[in-house]
Amino acid sequence: MPIDQTEEETPGAEMTFLDHLEALRWHIVRSAIAVVAFGALAFFFSDLIFDGILLAPKYVDFPTYRFFCWLSNVLFHDDSICLNELDFELISTQMSGQFTTHIMVAFATGLILAFPYLLWEIWRFIKPALYSNEKKYANGMVFWGSFLFALGISFGYFVITPLSVYFFGNYQISEMVANQITVSSFISTVVTTTFGAGLVFEMPIVIYFLAKIGIVSAAFLKRTRKISYVIILIVAAIITPPDVTSQVIVSIPLFILYEISIFIARRVEKRKSAES
Repeated sequence: MPIDQTEEETPGAEMTFLDHLEALRWHIVRSAIAVVAFGALAFFFSDLIFDGILLAPKYVDFPTYRFFCWLSNVLFHDDSICLNELDFELISTQMSGQFTTHIMVAFATGLILAFPYLLWEIWRFIKPALYSNEKKYANGMVFWGSFLFALGISFGYFVITPLSVYFFGNYQISEMVANQITVSSFISTVVTTTFGAGLVFEMPIVIYFLAKIGIVSAAFLKRTRKISYVIILIVAAIITPPDVTSQVIVSIPLFILYEISIFIARRVEKRKSAES
């Protein structure tokens, strides 16, 4: 396996376009190997992944449901916002359905577990193109990117996912129609919601680099703040039960992320002005 050409290994050397492609190819190969390795590990620990994690939101003793009952008793002294009934059954309707789901979950788990390493490979690829002062400001990208991703995964799994499962799993257009949800649909909802939240929490990192290259500014984010807040509220209303408490719980972290992004964009602009 060839060694990447980086600033540290070839000081002062300029890389051609083909050299960049070759370096990128090996970054991608190593990233793919990491995802496959973690995915294979997840495949063999299926009991923990499925019974202990992915299927856990189907049961009323899930921590989030217990928290809502506690919150209901503290705030309202009753069970008005208790999420204590999940009236649906998981089924598999295809011969290879469970095996296909197992493969999909193994890949998704591998991607989530390997995410910090993927960020590190991205950082190794872009680092030689940065100036020394830019490297200093971006050195924490891997740590903060991994931290925000883990925070988003946790928020998606413990907040958005159980609220979505509870609402859609119990929703009925008629008592004559029973909810029998395929296991692939259930797992897909849990995985995409959780992974999607992890990516959404990367917003400050994305804004940092967009602000660096001048695509996004703090002024633009301020101008679109009201529209963004309305969109966040609409999304929260769709994915949560129809009560204000759960909608606020989902919305607040997203509002905070948006404000952090404005702050980051402003800091980047000030640094660029000071350097020019």
